[in-house]
Amino acid sequence: MRDALVAAAFRLFLERGYEQTTVDDIVALAGVGRRSFFRYFPSKEDVVFPDHERCLADMTAFLGASGKEHEPVRRVCDAARLVLLMYAENPSFSVQRYRLTKQVPGLRAYELSVVWRYERALAEYLRDRFTGRPDGNLQADVIAAAVVAAHNNALRSWLRSAGQGDASTTVDHALGYVQSAFGALPTASTASIAPTSTAATAGLALPSLPVPLTDELPDDVVVVVSRRGTPLWRVVQEIETTLGRD
Repeated sequence: MRDALVAAAFRLFLERGYEQTTVDDIVALAGVGRRSFFRYFPSKEDVVFPDHERCLADMTAFLGASGKEHEPVRRVCDAARLVLLMYAENPSFSVQRYRLTKQVPGLRAYELSVVWRYERALAEYLRDRFTGRPDGNLQADVIAAAVVAAHNNALRSWLRSAGQGDASTTVDHALGYVQSAFGALPTASTASIAPTSTAATAGLALPSLPVPLTDELPDDVVVVVSRRGTPLWRVVQEIETTLGRD
């Protein structure tokens, strides 16, 4: 019944347009009553996003099952991949929904509210893991926002391509930025760059970056210098800009 209502709704949305389609139209095509529709979907907007509640529940359960052995940033990146799996289950439907949402301002606003709920679930998990850290809540909120932004950037790229290619590879690449920026750094075969006395005197700080124990730095190592107190999002933005240059 639920799937039949979704199929009927999208058929009408494509034929008539979202605004021109009513709940009565949907139930008539599906051959059910209005009561059946509202048993599954509180509103017409909800029929466009029929799987997000399940996915959010799966993400919450996944994070709730985490142990102390799980590195927090990697864990929230893995949780975000559950959203990707939901979209990848039915690429054609996901592409149709993406195109429809772009056309209807009300659906874009609804989608933003759904995205915020995912971000809140990630942030709440990180806040719990970062309890006792200096700026732990700030770190949790920034990392959660970064995970959602990276995931959605890659996901939209895949949807714009009409679902062509391997979505997981694109998302893994995007989430790799988050893990490299905020995740735990390996210590077995790496050393940290320490601030020079000149930089310290000037009030500047060099971030601790893993560097192989060799005589020369490899070409792909990027060192970012920023003033103390610079917002973390600004530092990440500078890193992304630098890495994006040819």
